[in-house]
Amino acid sequence: MSIPVTLIPGDGIGPEVVNAAVEAIEAAGAKLDWERAAAGAGAVPTHGTPIPAETLESIRRNKLALKGPLATPIGEGYRSANVALRKEFDLYANVRPARSFAGVETRYSGVDLVVIRENTQGLYSGVEHYVDDERSAAETISIITRKGSERIIEYAFKYVKRNKRRRLTLVHKANILKATSGLFLDTGRALAAKHPDVEFKEIIVDNCAMQLVKNPNQFDVLVTTNLFGDILSDLTSGLIGGLGLTAGANIGRDAAIFEAVHGTAPDIAGKGISNPTAVMLAGVMLLEHIGERTAAERLATAVREAIASKEAITPDLGGSATTRMFTSAVLKRLK
Repeated sequence: MSIPVTLIPGDGIGPEVVNAAVEAIEAAGAKLDWERAAAGAGAVPTHGTPIPAETLESIRRNKLALKGPLATPIGEGYRSANVALRKEFDLYANVRPARSFAGVETRYSGVDLVVIRENTQGLYSGVEHYVDDERSAAETISIITRKGSERIIEYAFKYVKRNKRRRLTLVHKANILKATSGLFLDTGRALAAKHPDVEFKEIIVDNCAMQLVKNPNQFDVLVTTNLFGDILSDLTSGLIGGLGLTAGANIGRDAAIFEAVHGTAPDIAGKGISNPTAVMLAGVMLLEHIGERTAAERLATAVREAIASKEAITPDLGGSATTRMFTSAVLKRLK
């Protein structure tokens, strides 16, 4: 029996990389029933909104979605489609693995870490305003709750155990942000006492950034608040070769959305040279989420072997292959 999944191609290079990923996911042996839906800037001309009601209903019904990058129309009063989807379905956990690729030259080798980011609170809560009529000063309110902190940190502890990882490091700025970041840290310490079988560490965010650049291999799983997680997960992507190689999962109690974390890349859209690796790996995360571990492992191995062989790598990785050529290299390894 096929599992229904909402498929959102997205904007820019989105349709190119998403279609390539669908081919690879199906070739890996997964039985999914794709339900295509519109979102992003491309949905505005036909639906009048970046997030049509039909798309929300599809995700609500299927509880699973795979999406490409979404653009938000500039200067028209629309909120970020990505943020809106996370808020709508209370997708509180953002999971971003960063693992080195054979065949991709970087300053580091053997990187294998995961950033788990609280996805709905903090400085991205959306509570901001100008404080005077001249708009010469503005204020943003960071909202951190004990409930929100508990559920993301507890998710991180369970992630460590479920995936047989080594340790959990909580990233904070409680030395300065004593109330908000302090609440997050205190919550983490209390939960650590309930998980004595998991090695628990804590680190201030600026030191964490420096340590990641000095020696990323000292870290395993990081858990942190929204803004810090946004910045650090991009940093960790850079350690392994960039956003084109990085997938993300947005997990909530009732729904999960898997995505490429890179942008829409309008400068190369339609040229057929975009790298579909990130969406393919998002597909791996989706398959793992629904228990299709054999298909997930087959797909992850095929993508990594295709990159390592360098027989058909795209321009962002230093090659000259098209999206089609790279996809064919992955499909060949799945036959």
